[in-house]
Amino acid sequence: MNKLFWNLLKVTPALIGASLFTANSTLAQTVNGTPDSVGNTLEQIDRYNEQNSNQPMSQVTNVNQLRDVSPTDWAYEALRSLVDRYGCIAGYPNQTYRGNQALSRYEFAAGLNSCLNQIERLIASSESVLREDLDTINRLTQEFEAELATLGGRVDDLESRTAFLEDNQFSTTTKLKGEAIFAVVDTFGEGDESQVTLSDRVRLNFDTSFTGKDRLRTRLQAGNVPGLDDVTGTDMARLGFDANNGNDIEIDELYYTSGFGENINFYVGAAGLDFDDVFDVTNPSLESSGTGALSRFSRYNPLVFRSTQGAGAGATVGLGEALEITAAYLVDGGGSDPSEGEGIFNGSYSAAAQVKFSPIERLDIAATYVRNFQTGDSIDLSGSTGSDNAQDPFGNGAAVAANKFGLGATFQLGEKFNLAGFGGYATAEELGSNNEADLWTWGANIALLDFGKEGAELVVGGGMPPKVSDGEGITEDPDTSYLIEALYKFPLNDNVLITPGAYVILNPDHNDANETTWVGVLRTTFQF
Repeated sequence: MNKLFWNLLKVTPALIGASLFTANSTLAQTVNGTPDSVGNTLEQIDRYNEQNSNQPMSQVTNVNQLRDVSPTDWAYEALRSLVDRYGCIAGYPNQTYRGNQALSRYEFAAGLNSCLNQIERLIASSESVLREDLDTINRLTQEFEAELATLGGRVDDLESRTAFLEDNQFSTTTKLKGEAIFAVVDTFGEGDESQVTLSDRVRLNFDTSFTGKDRLRTRLQAGNVPGLDDVTGTDMARLGFDANNGNDIEIDELYYTSGFGENINFYVGAAGLDFDDVFDVTNPSLESSGTGALSRFSRYNPLVFRSTQGAGAGATVGLGEALEITAAYLVDGGGSDPSEGEGIFNGSYSAAAQVKFSPIERLDIAATYVRNFQTGDSIDLSGSTGSDNAQDPFGNGAAVAANKFGLGATFQLGEKFNLAGFGGYATAEELGSNNEADLWTWGANIALLDFGKEGAELVVGGGMPPKVSDGEGITEDPDTSYLIEALYKFPLNDNVLITPGAYVILNPDHNDANETTWVGVLRTTFQF
């Protein structure tokens, strides 16, 4: 008996692989026939585990627990003996055994290993084991020695690779996500001195989670994408992904978001936190700077969501499935230099609230209010998307306060169409005077989903960039500009998206004396 016991112990290392397989999905699903090679069979074992990872086998303590095994079955007594003596039979979660299903040699080796482990425990606890059973198991162990050794070697290899990854992994809590944009851009218009350019923007997002329901985002960015306002003479021509810091690496975003329960999320940021990070801008096809609109104006309502960017906090509360309320407070820059009089309560800021209503599936309607205050050296009411008047209607260097109102909606029609639109109004006043100004903007687009290929989108849209329409002590914009844009987002694969497109600006800077400006873009976005 002692000799046999030590022989069983000798084969234990080879049985480790089969033990792990048994613990996850022993006898989960079989295939007919014998594999041509060990490699093919191991691939089958991987497939068994993957297909049945969510349906673990349950240990049988009584053969009568198996619904498809009856006393009239020819193998009934054998199953009952294995269950009663050694407890090494497992059934499916639906209490079936599937005894007529074909069995591969590797599956048999895994089941054998389960019985061997049980017998070792019985021997170690000095419980009785029949001599003939031990002789049979010893013969089976020798016959399946190659299969058991292969499984053991596979597990040893996996353990070694896992240990290497654990020792050399970047972080257990942080995921790296990257995006690189290559863009060929040119502008066209009378007197335009632009040339064809090839530029880039690269972002690396380090997303860290500490609880599984939160995220600390640290974004590094570098780029040399031109703004186009210098060569065209208008902010309306700016690209939606422009970023020109000479390809120097800088921290572009640093903020943290987490949830309380199922319906509350909060945000707090020290750099680069923007309203489009917190609020729903209701423009799903165009809002992204890397894969959305080519123009800066078309991404989302510029009067409302481009008010302030920097540091601050926000929170979203869900009230059932149809209603959501969001509030945020942001300050320009970092709000962290008291020597310059820049704090979170005494500099340029925006306090905002949004109510989003989803009355039916695929329809979102959002109403947003922003109270905006800007000091004299950083006034930009239009988010650098409208006329010079719309950026600073007063031009006197005095502080400006504004109340901004926005309404946006998006609606997906069936599986192939998505409609989105927004409108914005702002009333601004120059502090210390009676000067006032009213600003308006609107935009709309239609997206044809899966156009030509799954995941591809053809989007056509446009609107009126922010315009000063009325006021006191200011100069109104004399005419009306319109921006029209068309683009086609074509995915080469899951990681590469090519977007050719163009947009045209009629009456730039809301002045029909200015020549029409065209912008052509070929953008390639790599995501990894």
